[in-house]
Amino acid sequence: MYTPQDEAELAEVIANARAPLCIKGGGTRGCGVEGAALSLAGLSGIELYEPGSLTLVVKAGTPLAEIEALLASEGQRMAFEPMDARGLLGTVGAPTIGGAFATNSSGPRRIQAGAARDYLLGVRFVDGAGQSVKNGGRVMKNVTGYDLVKLMAGAHGTLGVMSEVSLKVLPIPEAVASLSLAVADLPTAVRAMSAALGSPYDVTGAAYDPIAGLVHIRLEGFAPSVQYRQEKLTAELAGFGLVALQDDAAGLWAGIRDVSAFQGREGDVWRISVKPSDAPLLAPVLEAEALQFDWGGGLIWALTSAGLDLRARVAAAGIAGHATLVRADQATRAALGQFQPQAKPLEAISDGLRRRFDPRGLLNPGLMNAGQMPSGQKG
Repeated sequence: MYTPQDEAELAEVIANARAPLCIKGGGTRGCGVEGAALSLAGLSGIELYEPGSLTLVVKAGTPLAEIEALLASEGQRMAFEPMDARGLLGTVGAPTIGGAFATNSSGPRRIQAGAARDYLLGVRFVDGAGQSVKNGGRVMKNVTGYDLVKLMAGAHGTLGVMSEVSLKVLPIPEAVASLSLAVADLPTAVRAMSAALGSPYDVTGAAYDPIAGLVHIRLEGFAPSVQYRQEKLTAELAGFGLVALQDDAAGLWAGIRDVSAFQGREGDVWRISVKPSDAPLLAPVLEAEALQFDWGGGLIWALTSAGLDLRARVAAAGIAGHATLVRADQATRAALGQFQPQAKPLEAISDGLRRRFDPRGLLNPGLMNAGQMPSGQKG
């Protein structure tokens, strides 16, 4: 295993590599490709933190837990809620900030606050030729030409290995309220979530757990505002079912973010992005063993029997969507590929970018089959 301690060593490793490299942050998502392991554990630490400017600069291998503790000490947080995939994937290690941006990991607040890529201000990375590249800046107002920052977010390490990231952070809200609504079925759940998201009450989470038969709605902000919006929304949603206030809002939404309902259960796990209004049409076609819904119904997590091709079922239903195979054995991954195939024009662009940034095909090769797109590029 290669474990560079700084960007110069990282560049040297890649420049001298003669075989594929399997890039690892904290190792929580595995690798999915064959090759010599390239660990970023040595590139860890806080470079710059300016709470007053809401900006943070850290090395890519810095654990999320370390960053979250630092931000919490100043009453701040990462608003995009990066997922902890260890429970779902059955892995160990520590999630890192580089891994969060490489996968564009975005939690339930995505519908209100945006994706991880929207908080990435600047990046330093080493491309497949061993060249160090810097793009973006350390402040929220900067103009630097080509926006490679957004390109790196969600590329899964196939365009370059990040060594440092600059990101925007936000204050922790004064109060949080989570409403749970008992509903009869998925169509009712989607209508209720759409009503909440279409209201003026600034909803920051809308999810549905069909196992429990509950829709969950989250409100955040100043305490008087949250109290007012909670009362108004409770009255407006009463027509869909019984509304109750949840006690452990933080634990509830962490479980939704990390898909805790599927943890410890056998089978493949798929992540499907669709229009919320299409979720009730698609769900019966999937014939999944279990489903979970986030983003108002626009994000579907499906637990299926091993080897089942959900992309074929989505296509057969005539629904436009993107299905990512999140958890499966190697045989299924080889047969189906991890990511959604692209349209031919996008495929040409993606392949051209990979050839430009990684001309020798060293960085996580085979992670994407020909014409596939990383999951971070959608949602």
